[in-house]
Amino acid sequence: MDAGKRRTLGTLAGLALTSAASGKEAMAARPIPSGGERLPVIGIGTWQTFDVGGDAAARAPLREVLRQFFAGGGRVVDSSPMYGSSESVVGDLCDALGICEPLFMATKVYTQGRDEGIRQMQRSLERMRAGRMDLMQVHNLLDVDTHTKTLREWKADKRVRYIGITHYTASAYAEVERWLKTKQYDVLQINYSLAESESEERLLPLAQELGVAVIANRPFAEGAMFRHVRGKALPAWAAELGIASWAQYFLKWIVSHPAVTCAIPGTGRPEHMADNLKGGFGPLPDESQRRRMAQAYAAL
Repeated sequence: MDAGKRRTLGTLAGLALTSAASGKEAMAARPIPSGGERLPVIGIGTWQTFDVGGDAAARAPLREVLRQFFAGGGRVVDSSPMYGSSESVVGDLCDALGICEPLFMATKVYTQGRDEGIRQMQRSLERMRAGRMDLMQVHNLLDVDTHTKTLREWKADKRVRYIGITHYTASAYAEVERWLKTKQYDVLQINYSLAESESEERLLPLAQELGVAVIANRPFAEGAMFRHVRGKALPAWAAELGIASWAQYFLKWIVSHPAVTCAIPGTGRPEHMADNLKGGFGPLPDESQRRRMAQAYAAL
């Protein structure tokens, strides 16, 4: 770990102690098993929402989203070169807010070939204003063998801190499982939600067994889950878990799985960011409560 990151984590630890002393609740956090570093359980994804280029009017609410995210205890920001201008928008806005260093920046390599992969990753470092990337992932296993070799070299050279693989669909799970079993990765990013829970059958237990952190993408199944509950009231007993919205219901169910390190809902609206963050505070459901939550959702 470099000196800048040590200073940052020291500052964050100090802030956590200050919050504890003042009685202010901290967001739940889970460790990356390979390093022990703890990450707040609610992060943010940037697919579509941050792909706004240089449009100042479109960037304004995103700046507020990131400000609220950081102020509310969020740290993990996930992007990709596949997401258009999202990496650059994140980097520019975080730089303007002065929060690039303490955030946990994650992105991906999404191209064919070693040389193009290296060029793309270097661009990502520049666009996200990262001296080195906290997490670099092979996006959807594209040319995974080639990029894994490069990422292992970059990690050894301290150009990235953690490496991982990602996917978003159950049809790829067998291949994801095969690569996880090579024991080369710190992080698995995979889809997981009440609407898409198949990864809990084999991938999440395997990640837990291998000591691999899990970032849950598609936590709202691209909005399909909100359409499913439209006009429906939350179960009355959800209040016992501090749940006041369907977004919090969905997120608390995800991050209460013992294998899950962090969920990364995407939003371009500050009010939704504030709501999402609350999913990381208060009690998390136990196994019996998770079953009840899943049954209630399925019954709607």
